[in-house]
Formats: sequence, C-alpha cells, structure tokens
Amino acid sequence: MYLGEEIKKLGFGLMRLPQKDGVIDLEETQKMVDLFMENGFTYFDTAWAYTGSEEAIRKTLVERYPRDSFTLATKNAAWINCKTREEALAQFDLSLEKSGAGYFDFYLLHNLGAHRTKVFEDFDLWNYFLKKKEEGLIKHLGFSFHSTPEELDEILTKHPEAEFVQLQINYADWENPAIQSRANYEMARSHGKPVVIMEPVKGGLLANPPESVAKILKEAEPDSSCASWAIRFAASLEGVITVLSGMTYVPQMEDNLAYMKDFTGLTDAQQEVIRKAQDALDRIPLIPCTTCNYCAKVCPKNIGISGSFTAMNIYTLYGNKQFAQRQFGWLVGGHGKDVPGACIKCGKCEGVCPQQIAIRDELERVAETFE
Repeated sequence: MYLGEEIKKLGFGLMRLPQKDGVIDLEETQKMVDLFMENGFTYFDTAWAYTGSEEAIRKTLVERYPRDSFTLATKNAAWINCKTREEALAQFDLSLEKSGAGYFDFYLLHNLGAHRTKVFEDFDLWNYFLKKKEEGLIKHLGFSFHSTPEELDEILTKHPEAEFVQLQINYADWENPAIQSRANYEMARSHGKPVVIMEPVKGGLLANPPESVAKILKEAEPDSSCASWAIRFAASLEGVITVLSGMTYVPQMEDNLAYMKDFTGLTDAQQEVIRKAQDALDRIPLIPCTTCNYCAKVCPKNIGISGSFTAMNIYTLYGNKQFAQRQFGWLVGGHGKDVPGACIKCGKCEGVCPQQIAIRDELERVAETFE
C-alpha cells in the first residue's frame, strides 16, 4: 500500500495555467477544473513560486468544492530570495492564505538538489514542517527533486520522514545521463518511497516529438496523441501516486481525460512501441555528454559546460529554441555558472573528458545558438 492509493493516475499541474492579458484566465481555468473533477480526478499541484496559481486555485476550486473532495499539493522554495528563516517560513503561511485551503494534503520542499538542499537544512525546515504536520496543516510531507541519484540517496537516508518524492520522469529522459530518470526512480523505490511524476511530456516537447518518433507512435495508434504515450508510460510505473500534466487548454484536458479515465497500464505491445521510440531518439546525433562534470573541475572560468550541452541537445532533438533557451538559462546562469562565450579555449576540459568531446568547438556552437 502506498500514499494516494485512491488517487487517479492523472494530476492537474497548475504551473502552466491559461493566460489572458498577462494574467491567469480564471474562466478557462474553471472550465478545466470542472472537467477534471467531473471525471473523478482530484489531485491538483501548485507552488508558492507559481505566480498567481495558488490564488487561481482558491477561486476556481477551493471556494467551489467541498474540501474533502480534492487533493491539493503546494511547495516551499526557501532558496528563492530567502535571507532568513522567517522569510522561508512565511511562504507556508502565505500559501495557506492565498489558496484558502485550510491545510495541504501534500506539502513539498521545492526542488531539492545541489546548493538548494542546504538552505532547507540551514533553516531547519524539515522539523518545522513536521510540526505543521502534527498540527494537521500538512497531511503528507515530501520533496521535489532534479539532481543525481547519489544525492537523492543521501537526502532520503538523512530524512526518512519524507513520505514521497516528486521526480522528472518521461520516456525520453529514462536513460538520459543528464536527467537520470530511471536511476532516480529506482533510488526512490529502493527507499520504499512512492513517487509523484512531473514533466511526463518534458515540458510539452513530447507532444510534438522528432518526426522519426512521431511516426512510430502514430503507426501504432493513429488516433492517439503523442502526449498520451508519454503520460501513459509514466503512469504505468509501479509505486506512482499520480502523474502531473501541466495543462493550459481545455482540448489538452479533454485529451488527457479520455485516455486516463479508465487507464490500467500499457500492454507489452505498447511498451515495445515506447522502446522503439526511445531507440529512434537515441539515433539522433547529440553531444555525447554524460554530465560527469570532470570538465567543470578543471575549467578556470567556471563555465556551465554540461548544462550548455544539455540545452543544445534539447534544441537538436525538439527544435524548440524558446524552451531550450530557458533550459540554458537555468542550467548555466541558474546554477551559478558562466556562459560558453567566456571560454578562453585553454583546452583543460578536453584533457579530462572521458567521452573525448571537442568541448571548445561545441561551446562555440552553443554560444552562437543561445547567447
């Protein structure tokens, strides 16, 4: 038995709500909320950091449905502009106020990994939120995570009180050395933790995958959307509480509900289709970076080499420059690294790269693309 046993395997991610004149479109959001609830789905995922999302869900869900008829998750991002413990704690109170929820069914420490993990430790937030759980303001405490399985093991070993983990899992990233979806999933399960899945469609990229992949999926099921394959793959994994889909439009909601309403898992034949799609992705020529980061240890300019290559590979695979540009900003500047254009071409990185990548040439290509 695991958390959320009665929760249907599709969750409504509230990070990409529809916009109108620069603000969240409450009328369109309400339509999606009603469709979701009418079809028996109950899990809603928001966060303090999702501008306007907690207020929107108060108006479209909390104030319109009995509190025990839905499940609400939100998150604390103590690493965003919090200089004191009090500022970090205030996020919890503000989330309660904005959402009007009274309590949170699932409360997450947002995006643990790297330097962000230490902030929650320094502010002693684990113990604080455990007290909130004792007070009944939190039903289940966990965290979301974008980092290595080794670090995930470290966190779960230190904090067995974490009841669940939210991970980025999709068929494209299953064996991706930069994301390590499979390894992180298996690590969470080895600790006996159930998983909430985020980014099953990889930020929407798998709704329009490379042509070679789309051809495989469409030949197998002409009437099924490419996005449906991605969500069904994630929902077929064991120990999954729910799979979050960041829906923006009513047609997306209708599509997701149609194939997830009575979903029981992919068949062996469908799993084989996914394997063929993964093989097709593997045949697309990419920078063969495994994110070992040996290069980072010797780079005198602190350049975000592996992050740059991950963003470039995303652009090569999906052709979505806007999405790849955002990833570049997060994986390089967002991690305190310098941009490829700062490279002085000393070559130290190439001397330690196990994959023998022509790093200087590739960084020049990334700089031309994103800077």
